[in-house]
Amino acid sequence: MTMRPKPQAFRIAVIGVATALTGACGGGSGQDEPSTPIVTPTASPTAAPSPSPTGTPAGWWRPDRALSWQWQLSGAVNTSYAVQAYDIDLFDTPVATITALHSAGRRVICYFSAGSSENWRSDDGQFAASDRGKALEGWAGERWLRTDSPTVRAVMAARLDLARTKGCDAVEPDNVDGYANANGLGLTAAMQLDYNRYLATEAHRRGLAIALKNDLDQVPVLQPAFDFAVNEQCHEYNECGAYSAFLDAGKPVLVAEYADRYRTNANGARDAMCAASRAQGVRTLVLAVKLDDSYRFTCD
Repeated sequence: MTMRPKPQAFRIAVIGVATALTGACGGGSGQDEPSTPIVTPTASPTAAPSPSPTGTPAGWWRPDRALSWQWQLSGAVNTSYAVQAYDIDLFDTPVATITALHSAGRRVICYFSAGSSENWRSDDGQFAASDRGKALEGWAGERWLRTDSPTVRAVMAARLDLARTKGCDAVEPDNVDGYANANGLGLTAAMQLDYNRYLATEAHRRGLAIALKNDLDQVPVLQPAFDFAVNEQCHEYNECGAYSAFLDAGKPVLVAEYADRYRTNANGARDAMCAASRAQGVRTLVLAVKLDDSYRFTCD
């Protein structure tokens, strides 16, 4: 990903990422919504997968442009929001939580990092020293990964298997723009395209929808291979227009903003941002950067 606020840096002991849509209603009320987490029962990571709703290799979930969502990667997941989809951590979320969300009619998007090693992950030891590049600036314990490594790809395939087993409907692979960062591995744009297409193909083979995370420069080329997009701070950096290819194809663009001025609505900044969001057709949330469900405002 870019060197923008990365949620997992704020996780306690384990990862998190990016999209804590902590709002009270699926459509959103356009109001500040501090929340009280609802603790769901824990379950073993090896528990039986939730039976529904999941895709099949013949037909995975294809979300439409009006998708409402919640992004929470830290803490006990609050399952009470009336949204269509939840974006939650693949490793840390128990199957019981996914089952509870499915029972409430929600789709489940499972987050993991596909472009960086994370030294707190249970499978981190599978990466060879030669697979690891420079540290991600500002994110302790993470290093860029060599995306053409057979080992790296095998680990990611196993993560996609885990997503399928746990009952995820979609995945959100993070850090899929290493070529645009100081990675120490000589990654190129062509290598990134090949890797991102690999992830999309393998996800679809398992009946999983897949999001393109950030990677703005490659959106026009990669849009056909991906089912939706997740972005951080495209309003703050005036980059939301880069997602026209997704929107024109009827695919949702899910945006998280963290800036204080949007939270406080200083000088009407949030009002203006939300008006632009609605006009563009993207689904924007203002969230706490920790993605811990401590704050949520929806522009919908």
